[in-house]
Amino acid sequence: MTASHTPGNGLLGNAMLPVEIVLHPSWWHAHAGISFDEDFFYHPAKRVESERRMEAVLYERFGRHGLGADRERNLPIIGAVHNAAGYLLSEMLGCEVRYRADAPPDVLPANREQLEVDSEAPFRSAAFKRFERLRDALKARHGYLLGDIGWAGVLNLGLDVRGQELFLDMVDAPERVGAAFRSIAAVIERFVACVESETGSSSISVNRNVRHFRRPVRLHSECSNTMISADDYERFVLPVDAAWSMRHRPFGIHHCGKDPHRFAASYAKLPHLDFLDVGWGGDVKRIREHLPDTFLNIRLDPVGITRQTPDEIRETIFRLVGQSANPWLTGVCCINMDNTASDAQVTAIFDAVAELRQ
Repeated sequence: MTASHTPGNGLLGNAMLPVEIVLHPSWWHAHAGISFDEDFFYHPAKRVESERRMEAVLYERFGRHGLGADRERNLPIIGAVHNAAGYLLSEMLGCEVRYRADAPPDVLPANREQLEVDSEAPFRSAAFKRFERLRDALKARHGYLLGDIGWAGVLNLGLDVRGQELFLDMVDAPERVGAAFRSIAAVIERFVACVESETGSSSISVNRNVRHFRRPVRLHSECSNTMISADDYERFVLPVDAAWSMRHRPFGIHHCGKDPHRFAASYAKLPHLDFLDVGWGGDVKRIREHLPDTFLNIRLDPVGITRQTPDEIRETIFRLVGQSANPWLTGVCCINMDNTASDAQVTAIFDAVAELRQ
């Protein structure tokens, strides 16, 4: 990767140390009475109403940190940008999705006999047709669209379709897996292009911090990388990432697992990596050594933070940002804090980052 001569990434154009939070559906259900049923995701009026309600609640509790700016606007947001959930592409590929009042959608693996994907079939599916009805209704009412829908990555979707047998396929039928991953990648690319062409964004639903950048980041969800070796990543997934990094910039990888450092040398082989979601537990200093020019989005532990004092949260953020070694190439977020998280703990995140900016 080419070394930069500026403190930040010119493609991203971000201010120093962007920071974001995402609250788990259990928090919203307990504190705002929001139900994450099917209507929350697909009923046009409920979509608009729910996002406005969420903005209002954020403003009431955390407005002084800049949250809730859209509390008085009815915005046609196509997907749940205050949630962290990938569900639609899995359903388009044939998985069952179950909706619950206080949790993100559950994707049930299809457990197919073979990992074979017809790249056209998902766009004829009932799930995609339902999405089209939502899109068309919002656009007819408001004249435009905003937001995006969380898209699971190539390996994530492969596991959704095939189940755990996919790991045996990687050994027994690697050529077939590679071909299937290319088909899945084609489905993802077409779907994301469809959304982005309408809304101007692709990955806010993958990580809200990307909304602070000048250009939309194409953020590939690689939650399941923690289940494979670096060699398997390079064999099966890196070719997809490499091609996307050449076609779609800024390009990023969402690695929410605890071991992104295990893949740092592999990620450094990509032609471009503008953004990396650094899962809690990742060795930030080691990652920075391999990726000196990549924006590192540091993810705090949403479970552990509920047991920490504000001072402990501040200490953690100061330590990790220091390890990243470049505040223009560093962000902070905490994703999926549940209903046990206190306002004081959430506020501590914003206060620590504000102090660091000084």
